[in-house]
Amino acid sequence: MVRCFLIHTVCPVGALTAGESRVLYSRLFGPDEVVLSKQQREFAPEERRLLQKEKVSVVARRVRSAVSLSREASGRQLVDALPGDEAMVLQDADRGVVRLRAGEPFSEEMSVLWLGVQSLGFTLVCEPQDNLLLAEGVLRNLTRHCLDNLHMLGQGSEVLLKSSRIDVLLSRLLPHGQLLFLNHRFAQSLEKEVASSMAK
Repeated sequence: MVRCFLIHTVCPVGALTAGESRVLYSRLFGPDEVVLSKQQREFAPEERRLLQKEKVSVVARRVRSAVSLSREASGRQLVDALPGDEAMVLQDADRGVVRLRAGEPFSEEMSVLWLGVQSLGFTLVCEPQDNLLLAEGVLRNLTRHCLDNLHMLGQGSEVLLKSSRIDVLLSRLLPHGQLLFLNHRFAQSLEKEVASSMAK
């Protein structure tokens, strides 16, 4: 089961320094108890919310660091993309997996799949037993829909204002954090469903 999906910055944007990453959108799946230790479950709701926010920020920073290392190693220069270049940008996206040990920051070990698209990172936090090939397919599909339907590559595109539309995408493509095996026919019907819901 996927524990978290997030969209965050992976390179300096605006007022952020080189080492910072700003979480633009995050969605946790499953009960809080799964990602909280026994002691943390006794915290007040506001303390728990802040703790979860910090855990998501730790994941974003780890992914930002991995994206930065991947880009340095490849030697490719980041070229600004224009709206309409979504398919090309997604095809050239940096991608990888980061393993989080128990306690760093979740109480259990987790696998983190990421895609670095321009200045944005799209990340799934999965349980260790999850099928990572399936998770990568779901992450690519989610990222493609976000780029195509929400026009995130445009200048001044504000992800924070599109959170309800991202929620709709997640409810269709990653219901309750469950990775779906899709045959061709089901994938086509899901594509039509997502397209009609995004058109509203």
